[in-house]
Amino acid sequence: MKVHYDLQHLPPFRKGIITTGAFDGVHRGHQQIIHRMKAIAATTGGETIIVTFHPHPRKITSSVPGEIKQLTCLNERIELLSKAGIDHLVVIPFDYHFSNLTAEEYVTSFLVQHFHPHTIIVGYDHRFGKGRTGNFELLQNYGQQHGFNVEQINEQLVGDEIVSSTHIRNYLADKNIVKANELLGYAYFFEGFIVRGNQIGRTIGFPTANLHINDEEKLIPSNGVYAVRVSGVCFGNNTLDGMMNIGVRPTVDGHKKVIEVNIFDFNEDIYEQTITVMVYDFIRGEVKFNGLDALKAQLNEDVNTATSILKQYPLS
Repeated sequence: MKVHYDLQHLPPFRKGIITTGAFDGVHRGHQQIIHRMKAIAATTGGETIIVTFHPHPRKITSSVPGEIKQLTCLNERIELLSKAGIDHLVVIPFDYHFSNLTAEEYVTSFLVQHFHPHTIIVGYDHRFGKGRTGNFELLQNYGQQHGFNVEQINEQLVGDEIVSSTHIRNYLADKNIVKANELLGYAYFFEGFIVRGNQIGRTIGFPTANLHINDEEKLIPSNGVYAVRVSGVCFGNNTLDGMMNIGVRPTVDGHKKVIEVNIFDFNEDIYEQTITVMVYDFIRGEVKFNGLDALKAQLNEDVNTATSILKQYPLS
């Protein structure tokens, strides 16, 4: 996949099959759009093009932008879309000026002028232009005027629920990891840089990798204990089982929030390494125990619970 950041120096696309959007999470609804794009490209000899925005449009249009957390930061979206087999990704700086394009300007001065689309594919709830006045019917009218096709993809359902980034965020906040992952189509993940902690876990037989999250916009699950897997160069690109605690560790100090991962059957020095944490299920909430012995007993139970959970998700 080729990634383009300069709108003024795009290559001449061949029969561009285009969709636009934030694509936060690249979830199963997005995957349905991508599947259709690739199918059309295969029959027309065209190229698939996703136009995405950075920062997330809600960071510009929201009255409280700091509250907007993302399922995937830009580099994660790039990785997921590349794995999905898209030909081109165009990253558009989303700013106040861009957010004020009218629906007509968005189509004629942006999509048509820069991409000369063969086909534009949109989701069932797609809106565009200032005030979100543009919709599928309006896009069809422009298509007739400017010579491109328009398709709309119906909502993607898991059970009886529509897949959306908002629903996934809500499930993660509610610690319903299994449901969030069902809508995503993969295990929710984030990257962390391993820093030194106070090493109390090591003294009771549960050494942990303490993580610093570089991207402040990344959505981190709520406080509690989770069954996870980790991967990274420091593990020889292997994937290892573990459990993660997010919270203030009330038994130890109860003040500073930490993210720490106990990696099963692993006890090597991996400080200052970056790892990926994949979250599979919620185990329990934070509890203040009566001393380290009680904490250690609970952690042994947590290991058994996490191991049982992870056995349900064989590595592909």
